[in-house]
Amino acid sequence: MAELTTVARPYAEAVFSLASEAQRLDPWSEALRWLAAMVQNPEVAEYVTNPKHTAQEVEALMLDVLGERATDEVKNLIGALSENSRLTLLPEIANQFELFKAQTEGIVDATVESAFPMTEEQKSELAQTLSKKYGKTVRLDVHENADLIGGVRVLVGDDVIDASVRGKLHAMAASLKN
Repeated sequence: MAELTTVARPYAEAVFSLASEAQRLDPWSEALRWLAAMVQNPEVAEYVTNPKHTAQEVEALMLDVLGERATDEVKNLIGALSENSRLTLLPEIANQFELFKAQTEGIVDATVESAFPMTEEQKSELAQTLSKKYGKTVRLDVHENADLIGGVRVLVGDDVIDASVRGKLHAMAASLKN
């Protein structure tokens, strides 16, 4: 995974720089989502990675599927990735592009695991609390995880806020060992 991220990063940075300069973050975001979805399709992935197909054939397929969404810049990206047999990087390029975009827009994503379903009011309150803490707008991605027993576990970037019963029990057990 780290290698994939490392190889995809320069492409994502270049595309983000181009999109920022042209003030076209949203159109690029949409195009990258489409491209990522295409190469994640098993049939397309098989075609793209099959050495029997030339870079030009693969590029033609991608452009045909994209249709009018394929601007000259998008065509250049597809051409460069196809020529270097790196079209399978598109999902990671799209992911990194979205991270750069969110950072520029002052948005941070938080993954929340909750032992029980959260109400909209609880989600809103948590988002506001996290926004104050990080000084950015927080987008929540909430999942239920009954293994937590109670409470929540929040991941924001590299930060982990474990306010779950399970986390507290683990911490207590660890302190008893010492």
